[in-house]
Amino acid sequence: MFPATLIGCGALVLWAFLGLFTRLAAGIPPLQLTAMGFAVAGAVGLAVVASTGRLRLLRQPPVAWLHGVGGLFGYHALYFLALALAPAVEANLLNYLWPLLMVLLAAPLRGMRLGPARLAGVGLGFAGCALLVGTGASFPPGAMPGLLAAVGAALVWAIYSVTAGMPRLAQVPTEAVAGFCLGAAALATVAHLAFEPTVWPDARQALAALLLGLGPVGAAFFLWDVGIKRGDPRLLGTLAYAVPVASTLLLILAGEGAFSTKLILATLMVTGGGIVAAKAR
Repeated sequence: MFPATLIGCGALVLWAFLGLFTRLAAGIPPLQLTAMGFAVAGAVGLAVVASTGRLRLLRQPPVAWLHGVGGLFGYHALYFLALALAPAVEANLLNYLWPLLMVLLAAPLRGMRLGPARLAGVGLGFAGCALLVGTGASFPPGAMPGLLAAVGAALVWAIYSVTAGMPRLAQVPTEAVAGFCLGAAALATVAHLAFEPTVWPDARQALAALLLGLGPVGAAFFLWDVGIKRGDPRLLGTLAYAVPVASTLLLILAGEGAFSTKLILATLMVTGGGIVAAKAR
């Protein structure tokens, strides 16, 4: 179990760079960026699976494809939209409501008890986000759709992660993720051509899209799949709350935001709430 948990931790490290790489790709429409990132992830993943002679594992039931493609495409389309429309640091932090939402959703979807300690942790996390975007917050015109997209992304990923451990999906092999990435790329391409203008990326944007596809949008999902299915999800869930801190710090160091008392307090509340909820017995 420990080696699988350690592999899952690799996904958390890669996800810390998701916000930074997304901002480096600024200017590419969200659906186009989704298609580009998953095209890289799917192509690399497919090559690895083919080299091991296990392409047959891509044959999965429709429910597995609906879950995999829908979760990957839905989350990233909303996340990239959020960072395109709203201030990066605030939108990124709202996105990291997903571990807290996982705690809430685990009760009705997986029959897990939701006690007072978990509710207290969830409440603390929501309070941190309310502090960040509540009364007195100042955002550019048009930022609200981006902030709502960040919350939507958190909800989609929480549902995806909780349902991945349910009986009909827990047996889906990690190799199938390569197919899900290619499916997400195809779906994003169709949506992009229907709703967005195409932007030819410059060198910076192309490099950022490549890094996204290799790391946070690519290898991270293979590592996460191993971790949550074969490792200790409780430990991974607790460690996941370090990601918003690391991700926010990287964005600020890259000049995408500035430290403030409100931001630091909100980050600590979201992270602390997650740890309280994850450690509840």
